[in-house]
Amino acid sequence: MKAFPMFIRTSGRRVVIVGGGEMAAQKARLLLKTDADLVIVAPTLEDELQDLVNSGQAHNIPDLSASVFEGAVMAFVATGCPGQDVAAQALAKAAGCLVNVVDQPDLCDITTPAIVDRDPIIVAIGSEGTAPVLTREIKTRLEQILPQTLGGFAALAGRLRPSVSRNIPQAGRRAFWAWVFKGGPRDLWVRGSERQATREIKEAIAQGKPSQTADTGHIALVGAGPGARDLLTLRAVQRLQEADVIFYDRLVDQEVLELARRDAERVFVGKHVGAHRWPQDRINAMIVAEARKGRRVVRLKSGDPGVFGRAGEEIAAADDANIPIELVPGVTAACAAGASLTRSLTERGIADTLILATGTGSADDPTPHSTRLSGPGTVTALYMSMRQAARLADQWITQGIAPDSRVDICAEVSKKGEKHVRTTVATMADSIRKHGITGCAVLLVTWPKNESTPGADVSVAAPQATSGAGVVALRN
Repeated sequence: MKAFPMFIRTSGRRVVIVGGGEMAAQKARLLLKTDADLVIVAPTLEDELQDLVNSGQAHNIPDLSASVFEGAVMAFVATGCPGQDVAAQALAKAAGCLVNVVDQPDLCDITTPAIVDRDPIIVAIGSEGTAPVLTREIKTRLEQILPQTLGGFAALAGRLRPSVSRNIPQAGRRAFWAWVFKGGPRDLWVRGSERQATREIKEAIAQGKPSQTADTGHIALVGAGPGARDLLTLRAVQRLQEADVIFYDRLVDQEVLELARRDAERVFVGKHVGAHRWPQDRINAMIVAEARKGRRVVRLKSGDPGVFGRAGEEIAAADDANIPIELVPGVTAACAAGASLTRSLTERGIADTLILATGTGSADDPTPHSTRLSGPGTVTALYMSMRQAARLADQWITQGIAPDSRVDICAEVSKKGEKHVRTTVATMADSIRKHGITGCAVLLVTWPKNESTPGADVSVAAPQATSGAGVVALRN
């Protein structure tokens, strides 16, 4: 190493920033995360820095001199002028102050790392100035992995340390903290059950050791989104990183599974429209059985698990077994299709209502009246409807939609095989057959407020973005 990484205490200490422009403001934003006494040296300040001074978050000294660096723990020089930067660096060095000169590594005693902030947990990533883009990439990955609430959990542990010292024998403290940070309390905390986690830790401290009962497993129903793995939420990635076992469907892309823990067990349940390798009741039984073993179970579903994903049945099974369960939403088919088309699903003057429906129902109602809420001023997104297109078109035309109203057929959205076909209500069934679209696709049917929207059968090769598969209406 050419630079030794360390953390510098800032409480009650002064940090100097030389410069009054945007580069100085960037450093100020970083330093505001600390409790340092911030001093900005410049005759004039840009608006953001002036607001910091006006609000008492920083002090301003107009004139640069050696005295401004006396007693300072470190300084950042960001004037934007090479000559002024050199002069300020020399004054700081003369005062014995560690200095960083922006974009001039040869003048730097200290460098600014990429920071993942989960105060009081801080991760700093540096490359000794050789690869800043790579350090930012590493930071991004760590931001995805580390829960946002992790800092609060560490702070709780800090507050409880005196109590642990009084009640837990020294020989057992390492095992106790391992249970806190790797076992049930941490799992509860990152899932949002902070009170329960705190209660379990305090009860264990009072007993002088963790409970002998096994950690309770839990189930997370996680939305994998439309396919592209960078459309997963941070919470979805975190649950995949924590999982002991993952049950996933045919529509989940393999790249999404690459975000999971390497040693997590993966179980393919093979579900798709019209053919279920595993019936739903077997899936329910398996995820409950795995959670009862104390395992962290992820049920990974394409799109959003709460939109035509049969999440209700799995939630009910977990509730009946008294297993904690959470729902992690994902980007659903209709939203992903609209984004891929670069169009709003609602538009003033054309459609102020969005309807999510499915063309394929349950065994008791295999052909639901999916168009019943459609009308002037609506966009209807149809999931699992490719085989039902002719029937649906007849229903819409009977209800009064213009046969030439616009239909967008969006298949494999966000995936490599993505395809868009723009057609009309009257011709959409023929278009589906013509272009060989099956399974993983969504129909977006626009019924304008005052007039029909003509469309033509046009196949559009899109640059890679749902699938998804009762009726939900959303109104502006």
